[in-house]
Amino acid sequence: MFVCTGFATQGSNEPLGPFSFKRRDPGATDVQIEILYCGVCHSDLHQARNEWHNTVYPCLPGHEIIGRVTKTGADVTRCKPGDLAGVGCMVDSCRVCAACREGLEQYCEKGFNPTYNGVDKDLGGPTFGGYSTAIVVDETFVLRVSDKLDLAGVAPLLCAGITTYSPLRHWKVGRGQKAGIVGLGGLGHMGVKFAHAFGAHTVLFTTSAGKAKDGKRLGVDEVVISKNPGEMAAHANSFDFILDTVAGPHDVSRYLDLLKRDGTLVQVGAPEKPMAVEIFSLIFKRRNFAGSLIGGIAETQEMLDFCAEHNITADVEVIPVQKINEAYERMLRSDVKYRFSIDMRSLKQTA
Repeated sequence: MFVCTGFATQGSNEPLGPFSFKRRDPGATDVQIEILYCGVCHSDLHQARNEWHNTVYPCLPGHEIIGRVTKTGADVTRCKPGDLAGVGCMVDSCRVCAACREGLEQYCEKGFNPTYNGVDKDLGGPTFGGYSTAIVVDETFVLRVSDKLDLAGVAPLLCAGITTYSPLRHWKVGRGQKAGIVGLGGLGHMGVKFAHAFGAHTVLFTTSAGKAKDGKRLGVDEVVISKNPGEMAAHANSFDFILDTVAGPHDVSRYLDLLKRDGTLVQVGAPEKPMAVEIFSLIFKRRNFAGSLIGGIAETQEMLDFCAEHNITADVEVIPVQKINEAYERMLRSDVKYRFSIDMRSLKQTA
């Protein structure tokens, strides 16, 4: 075992602060990674503050990890010391269920083991995430990262990126189709970039007219102010696909009414309370209302390779780890365009 340092919280009302803990030494199939950047996901805040009522403390968040390989086990074949590598939301799964065998580890029938707030099968206690100096992960759950892109912007691809890429790919969104993205935040801005890159006519739905200019910069073809009934009505029955990234309470049926017959709305934003759905919005046009999680390891690698080829990264504000509590408060105010990325080298300044 070796000692790592990171930033963790000891309770739901406690700020994150310096924390020392132990990682396992790399086993035969393990990869040890020095963490360079870690994206800040809204779920980090939810978990740190126990808003999903399942947090185990101490909690050390972070599942959008970019780093450099420092050690590998004797049987590792996928990477070598010096390589750039990524770790997303999972560090293990059962590997034998039908979902895992199909490369859909995110839907593991026994539940995948999350990068943090999971169960550390080797050392006991909770798994600790990417707000730290290093991590050790089985090579099966380590991803290749291109050196062609800004690494701070690559980090959020490991969650925000794959969360939006996966449903767009699964429902085969592309040229000749009209796709809507609801919300322009950490998820929404990635949904816009991917829908545009896939060749779909991309429409942004936002409650804020001030986001129209930025939406155009990111690649949207049209902007609809969703508070304007006339603008919404003008798009009735016209969408092949809509990706809803909004995590706050909202009327999803208004967007279902914009789908064509057999069109699909996929919910990736996770509101705290159950959502009401007008069932006739589904019945009369045979519309589909679906959900989607992240992607499996193979699809996440596909997404990273696609981003390297098409020069796609998240729009980030880079912060030192010492500003993580401030960043959480700013996230609550939507005061970031569009994700925070922590320069984990700043941990060296914490004595």
